[in-house]
Amino acid sequence: MMHRKEDDSEEPGSADLRDRGTIRVLIVDDSAVVRQTLASVLSSDPEIEIAGTASDPFVAAERIEEQVPDVITLDIEMPRMDGLTFLKKVMSQHPIPVIICSSLAEEGARSTLRALEYGAIDIITKPRLGSKQYLEESRLMICQAVKAAAGAKLMPLRTSHRVEPKLTADAILSPATHAMVETTEKVVVIGASTGGTEALRSLLEAFPADIPGVVIVQHMPELFTRAFANRLDGLCAITVKEAEMNDSVIRGRALIAPGNHHLLLKRSGARYYVEVKDGPLVCRHRPSVDVLFRSAARYAGPNVVGVILTGMGDDGARGMLEMKRAGASTIAQDEATSVVFGMPKEAIRLGGVDKVMPLSNIAGAILAHAR
Repeated sequence: MMHRKEDDSEEPGSADLRDRGTIRVLIVDDSAVVRQTLASVLSSDPEIEIAGTASDPFVAAERIEEQVPDVITLDIEMPRMDGLTFLKKVMSQHPIPVIICSSLAEEGARSTLRALEYGAIDIITKPRLGSKQYLEESRLMICQAVKAAAGAKLMPLRTSHRVEPKLTADAILSPATHAMVETTEKVVVIGASTGGTEALRSLLEAFPADIPGVVIVQHMPELFTRAFANRLDGLCAITVKEAEMNDSVIRGRALIAPGNHHLLLKRSGARYYVEVKDGPLVCRHRPSVDVLFRSAARYAGPNVVGVILTGMGDDGARGMLEMKRAGASTIAQDEATSVVFGMPKEAIRLGGVDKVMPLSNIAGAILAHAR
């Protein structure tokens, strides 16, 4: 597989941000070290400026009264008022794109995921000391998240439901008939970034228990993907889990790429399975949608239904074109329902998309193709 060389070249969708001037960011965190480090990381990008910093939500509210920022980075655990409470106040009183800046801790992942449901745009992990390569990758991803948030549409909140019980046994235990050996199963591959957590929730909740196997890349830090998968598993008729090496792709189950690892679709005879791999950033991301899509084109071809959802940049666009050329059916989320119409727009521009449609129609289209 060819890995795209990383550089500081302009990303699709970034020019319109420059037309509006620099992106003003308010940093809210009770740690002075984190505030200083984030300010240094973000200030290194000429398109971003620091509007101010705050040690807690009360100070943040004063800063917002003085000057409304374009984006807020927000810690969850803070004194006097927790981040979730502050987030709900911001979104109800003066909606501003918010990025949750969280410690890399599994116990805090559930609270962070609730923040996404309350209207936060994305999750980033707090920068920490590491190798030169790690610090540069961290800088790229943090600045990318801020730029995406600045151009994001704030979507209305919606309630979720729980499916009890989950009837997935028949879907998982597909009959091993002679026809099954000769006919390769359909596979659904999905890529998403900014705004994708809620888009995926909406999409997966609409899937019936016998949907063909689903493989997903959502740009999200490590550890958070497991909590995200567990959350979806409790909401959907299908089983949802964080992918592990050699997991089979089977009906009634969705596998989500673990954060900080690429995910590939592979095939052995009539069986599809996934491979979890380390490697460099591809299209500025790890996991990368392009890596998944290109592997799907190579190993599943016309048996694939490929879907690209909301997100900034162009990750997945080339892979979607490759899937289409291999005979796959390809679908892109439309601009009206995308939080950020970057990744779908680039896939459409390259000619890799068969159909463009609102999020609410995509599940039905997948089922129609899968038949």
